[in-house]
Amino acid sequence: MNSLQVGHIRKFKDDITRFMMTYKFALDAMETKIEILKEEFQFLHDYNPIEHTSSRLKSPESIMKKLYKKGGELSFDGMKEHIKDIAGIRITCSFINDIYRISDMLQSQEDIKFVEVKDYIKNPKKNGYQSLHLLIEIPVYMSDRKEDVSVEIQIRTIAMDFWASLEHKIYYKYNQSIPAHLLIELKEAADSAAALDRQMERLHREVTEIKERRTVEAEEVNAKLIHISNQQFQVPDALLRLLDSGNEEE
Repeated sequence: MNSLQVGHIRKFKDDITRFMMTYKFALDAMETKIEILKEEFQFLHDYNPIEHTSSRLKSPESIMKKLYKKGGELSFDGMKEHIKDIAGIRITCSFINDIYRISDMLQSQEDIKFVEVKDYIKNPKKNGYQSLHLLIEIPVYMSDRKEDVSVEIQIRTIAMDFWASLEHKIYYKYNQSIPAHLLIELKEAADSAAALDRQMERLHREVTEIKERRTVEAEEVNAKLIHISNQQFQVPDALLRLLDSGNEEE
């Protein structure tokens, strides 16, 4: 191998490394945004809608295979145009409502451009797969340019993620046709996971309503108490009525 060939290889290596770095930086930026939302939501509502997140970059080999399959041009521009899931983030939530809440919070950010939304929760795939897929573009500022980089975001509940992960393991590297009875059972398992999501959502809503009622009741009781040093006194109802009538006259 002569020096010219070595130089070409080194340049190609540098180019593809820099290309991949833009997607890695886009993931870094999105993960920071998600972490900010988690911490602020926890502070404001004493509740975290995000159970956990994970991210991944497609390998150059996977990118090339998908590019060949799509018939795209063998170039960095071709990769960028045809392969939109080079960078991917998966957000796992507790409840279905959390999925749309997170989506709304991300859509409110001006520097995130929403390119496509695929709602497989309202419209599940035939095999039962459910998830909310968001294709976004986020600006990445390199030393010499700005790149608008695509990131695919998948938002699921724990039950949806459980089903999808096991379904992938069952089918992984299985290149033959799937027996019909297995397809039916997998679809039934997906339906069971969806039913569990709906049930847990209802239970969560009812518990939240009970908690809110008890908070209001506790505040009403506390409003009738005064504290002086280490002593606690209850304000007489007659005095409270007198105060109320005085406020009405004003």
